[in-house]
Amino acid sequence: MTKVAKTKKTQAQASAAPQKTGAARKAAAKKDAASAAAAPVLLTPDTLPKPVMAGRDFLSNLDMTATELRAVMDTAHSMKRGEWRAVKPLAGLSIALVFEKASLRTRTTFDVGMYQLGGHAITLSNTEIGLGTRERVSDVARNLERWVDAVMGRVYLQQTLQELAQHASIPVINGLSDMLHPAQLLADYQTIEEEFGTDLRGRRVVYIGDGNNLANSHIHMGILTGTDVTVVTPVGYEPNAGVLMDAVRAGVNITLTNDLAAVQGADVLYTDVWISMGQEAEADIRRRAFQGYQVTPEMLDTIAPDGIFLHCLPAHYGEETVPEATEHPKSRVFDQAENRLHAQKALMYHLMGDLKPRW
Repeated sequence: MTKVAKTKKTQAQASAAPQKTGAARKAAAKKDAASAAAAPVLLTPDTLPKPVMAGRDFLSNLDMTATELRAVMDTAHSMKRGEWRAVKPLAGLSIALVFEKASLRTRTTFDVGMYQLGGHAITLSNTEIGLGTRERVSDVARNLERWVDAVMGRVYLQQTLQELAQHASIPVINGLSDMLHPAQLLADYQTIEEEFGTDLRGRRVVYIGDGNNLANSHIHMGILTGTDVTVVTPVGYEPNAGVLMDAVRAGVNITLTNDLAAVQGADVLYTDVWISMGQEAEADIRRRAFQGYQVTPEMLDTIAPDGIFLHCLPAHYGEETVPEATEHPKSRVFDQAENRLHAQKALMYHLMGDLKPRW
């Protein structure tokens, strides 16, 4: 089978346009909210947007341009408004959901999302597949491409996804790896846009905690959207150097600090677990290193008055945050979780929307 040609990965910035004043941005956000509250205008097969990433892989947020990101975000908002209820654009198509790591949100939202778009999802655990142990990753890819129309992988190593993509002629989606979590960031930015409107240039996004896959993907989204990204992390736990070089090559400034004062005035405060799956042996060392980095209601009082708090979940309460923070009036944590469904549906449509059933 012939691999669908992939366009070159770019790190395009959002188009240069006059900056909006704070009042104008708030007005735009209110306009977006009012539009969302109106009765949805149902799309038909003839009025669907054109898929902008047809046949490509999505292993990183930088696998899309700023223009393509805008199209995916617009689709996600449209889907959440209920405008896609009358269409099934992925009818007859299927996706394999491959899990090396446990999952609640990723599994549920990709599965339900594919169903809502008219397609079918099959979940495969690593006990069944044995990526790289029972069977070569390349052989898994060559088998799956004969049966399904896309693969989503939630895996340990980014290299596993790269190998799947190299050997499969169908789109491969990064549902999570040790390096990046790009699908999560689509939902995160949908949530941020619901609060502040679609022009996010100059908005302060402060990530606090481990410089892990979430921190890395936040840097990539700063490149695409023009947000002012700050990563607050203890010495020795900084984001990946290669990801930081992506920002340097794009001419984007990313602030790295271990000063907790950087949280003050943030439009978006974001955190994640200190101990990810596979790091359990480092638990005690990490807890000591991250003392003081816990997001509390008192910390939320220091962000912007209209600022919001995000966490990708699951939360390790008593470590990186507390229940009083995720349930705080500034928290949008559960809206963010809901948006995994809409953002990933939009992503699947733009990757798979031009495909036709092969049976």
